Amino acid sequence: MMRQLICIVFLFVSALTIAQKQNYNIGILLDNRTQELSPLLLQMQNQIKTVVGEDADISFSEANILVNNYSLDKANQNYQQLLGNDTDIILAFGVVNNSVVSNQTTYPKPTILFGAVNRDFNTIDFSKQTSGIKNFTYLVQPESYLEDFTKFKELTNFENLGIIIERDLVDILPLRETFDREFQQLEANYKLIPYKTISDITSNLDGVDAVYIAGGFFLNDEEVDALAQAFIEKQLPSFTINGVRQVQQGIMATNQAEDNLDQFMRRISLSVEGYINGTPLADMPVFIDYNPRLTINFNTAEQVNVPIKFSLINDTDFVGEMKNVLSQKTYNLLDVINEALNENLSLKSNQKDVELSEQDVRTAKSNYLPSLTAAANGTYTDPDLAAISNGQSPEFQTAGNVTLNQTVFSEAANANISIQKSLQKAQQENFNTEQLNTIFDVSNAYFNCLILKANLQIQARNLDLTKRNLEIAEQNFEAGESGKSDLLRFRSQMAQNTQSLVEAINQLEQSFVQLNALLNQPVDREIDVADATLDDGLLENYNYDNFINVLDDPTLREPFIRFLIQEAKANAPELKSLGYNLDATERNLRLNSAGRFLPTLALQGQYNRVFNRSGEGSTAPPGFALLDDNYNVALNVSIPILNSNQTNINRQIAVIQKDQLNINKENTELAIAANIRTAVLNVVNQVSNIELSKVSEETALESLELTQASYTSGAVNIVQLLDAQNNLLNAQLAKTNAVYNYLINVLQMERFLGYYFLLHSDEDNAQFNQKFFEFLNNEN
Repeated sequence: MMRQLICIVFLFVSALTIAQKQNYNIGILLDNRTQELSPLLLQMQNQIKTVVGEDADISFSEANILVNNYSLDKANQNYQQLLGNDTDIILAFGVVNNSVVSNQTTYPKPTILFGAVNRDFNTIDFSKQTSGIKNFTYLVQPESYLEDFTKFKELTNFENLGIIIERDLVDILPLRETFDREFQQLEANYKLIPYKTISDITSNLDGVDAVYIAGGFFLNDEEVDALAQAFIEKQLPSFTINGVRQVQQGIMATNQAEDNLDQFMRRISLSVEGYINGTPLADMPVFIDYNPRLTINFNTAEQVNVPIKFSLINDTDFVGEMKNVLSQKTYNLLDVINEALNENLSLKSNQKDVELSEQDVRTAKSNYLPSLTAAANGTYTDPDLAAISNGQSPEFQTAGNVTLNQTVFSEAANANISIQKSLQKAQQENFNTEQLNTIFDVSNAYFNCLILKANLQIQARNLDLTKRNLEIAEQNFEAGESGKSDLLRFRSQMAQNTQSLVEAINQLEQSFVQLNALLNQPVDREIDVADATLDDGLLENYNYDNFINVLDDPTLREPFIRFLIQEAKANAPELKSLGYNLDATERNLRLNSAGRFLPTLALQGQYNRVFNRSGEGSTAPPGFALLDDNYNVALNVSIPILNSNQTNINRQIAVIQKDQLNINKENTELAIAANIRTAVLNVVNQVSNIELSKVSEETALESLELTQASYTSGAVNIVQLLDAQNNLLNAQLAKTNAVYNYLINVLQMERFLGYYFLLHSDEDNAQFNQKFFEFLNNEN
């Protein structure tokens, strides 16, 4: 009986409580309303309902969301309309509503005025902590145009600033009076750019070297995108008084913190909840304390040629894609390989060596080409001697001859031709070796750029994480949950992370310099590199991930290694070069052995002509005749018998050189086998690293989140939080670099193999795979 009585009493009390639950109709006053504002209104409404919870029923009627479109009369009319209907609480937002609502002497209904109040206008007494007015409070974020102007001038050193603001506000706010005073301090000039449409802005940018968006809260995404692009095209740095979202869309910078809007929404909800639970609006705090924080879109900054000072990194957040927007070309792996093969200076120099060796072959062959020479002479002979020469040596004579020499057979010439051909082929293989090395070097440089680019992204995120942890430490310190040492430790950590970020930026620039040098491009040329993944883009077609499947199978790994060693020896230009040098040495050895006894045969012919005779002895005596033309032909045969033992010495040198080349060949074959086996093991390591680094990052991230939550509640110390952060940093670096290191090791293996899959056709690669299966079948 007693239990039933208790249940009846409980139900009665519950029903009474529900019956007493009050409903509050909330009206909203706006200066303007756009499509982009609707989700923010919905977010605010939902947050107010969530915070109030079961304390009351909250209603928002579309009929009580009134817009004045920047009209003071309409704003006053809207306010009076809410005072006269069933609205219980009034929320007012905007400059025009501020002018109307703040000038009321009494507030018949609870009214909360919220919005950005600029300190430069002196419209609010910032010494007050509460409004002190019955049924009225306001929430303000104390902004300052002057602080923004000062920060913007520090970034760009502008001289003529264009200030963009809604045309309807020009007559409401004391803009010119305020800006005249502030720009006198800045020692700069300004140009006011009122607008109703975007074209009012873009058509009025002459005479300014930077732009500042002093209004623009209601600009939609398309309008912000169009403005950002227009500013970039005109090379105008831009700064906005609005939040980070506009910077993410392409405006260069803002001094607003990223979480300002969320903090603002929270305070509105708490103010409504406080009033419903009995706290007078007059006693509520009016300020929302937040720390201004510079946010820069570094892509935009690069495009408008605003250098980012390293001194700002510690106190600046950066947004934008991690890419070089000024790059003249973005390279993928195949691009850098092809350009290096065409432009690399070392390769060009080696190509000249090949061309020189071709000339050596031509020189050797020229020994079998005829030699034709012409000569002319004029002589003067003693007259007495000429008189008794019977006309053979006249006092004055001019004559000439043509001589033809032709080698018919020469063992030395034959050997030289053969030797030079072999040396030319060896030089071509040396060039092929250099090509393979250059391909790997430029590929390595490309992946090094990607690794350093990823490192820069991770270091930037790590710095942001340190900044967030510092905020947690500051909150804990203010709440008395941690000592000042934690605060100082995070400030020190942030300085170290900032230095790491600066080093990462410079290392990436250095990697681009190296890549440009390998491509024979100006080292200061702006370039970028496209990401490389196994399952997307260029590398997807070459099935580099198939290596993972083969190497992961122990039964296939060892046969695969033996197959690669066999192919590497067949492909190796180093072995081919040694082979051609060995051919040249063997030919030299034959020349200095039995070949030395072979004769050299040559033909010689000469035609002589006397052009003129005069003076004493220029005529033949009676009974004699003088011939003006004559010729002769000769066959020369020569056999070397003794040449100071030089032939024997040359033969011994050739024998030693042959032995040396054979030793080098064996050593090269051994090195190839060792390099292939080592490269495969390195690839196996990287395969394992790819999988394990994923697990490591996921675990480190979860651990950090748990440690952050525990540190916030005081359950763990700063050392544990820093360890968790550093673990995540190392895990992220390992995961990001794992794929790149895998590809680098695969390409290194291909270098030792002498066969780059990326540079061969699908048919060639399919044939390579078929050869492996045939190798397996033959082994079995």
